[in-house]
Amino acid sequence: MSEVGILIIDDDIATQHSLKLVLDSEGWRVRILAHPSLALAELATGTWDLAIVNTALLDMQGPLFVTLKELSQSDASRRGDGQDSQAASRHFRTLFLVPLMGSKDLPLILEREGLPYSFKPYHLHDFLQKVSELLLESGAIADPIRSVAGFASKKRTRDIRSPRDSQSGKQMFASREDYQMTEEELAEFERQEKEEDERKKRAKQIPNREPL
Repeated sequence: MSEVGILIIDDDIATQHSLKLVLDSEGWRVRILAHPSLALAELATGTWDLAIVNTALLDMQGPLFVTLKELSQSDASRRGDGQDSQAASRHFRTLFLVPLMGSKDLPLILEREGLPYSFKPYHLHDFLQKVSELLLESGAIADPIRSVAGFASKKRTRDIRSPRDSQSGKQMFASREDYQMTEEELAEFERQEKEEDERKKRAKQIPNREPL
């Protein structure tokens, strides 16, 4: 399947670092924009499958929000060049990050528009499950992404739904708990990724043996 493209629009350095670290590990193309003024030009390229956007940077009446909403609600393909048949059949989606201590009106606006969101800070494993759902919905990936080892052991309450999820009976994967990846957790995640890469390399180096 063609390369998955994810655009992150957020000026929070901690969020930028943690999201890029995890999404890069999936082998996806990830770009971070700290200034929403640059986002419209990127969206116009039609090469992105998913945008992850901090609503603190958005004017909910402005052109960027309107564009994200229209693209996310459209059934049009994300590319128009016709060069890649797989990419041409894919659709664009947006996941909005809503600061937990922000305006109480934002979730209501997004729910009214049928747009998915997660509260920020978020629990990493639950957040990745939501990203997986949206990429599956867009056609960018064929199977759910793998679980993040070490972050799935503790179940947390999932109490936020979007209208799209409510219709399908699926939970909206967002946590109300104030949670962010610590430096220790980031280091542990990097260590696990390194061990997995080394295991795969060793497996490739072992020649197939003929049965006796």
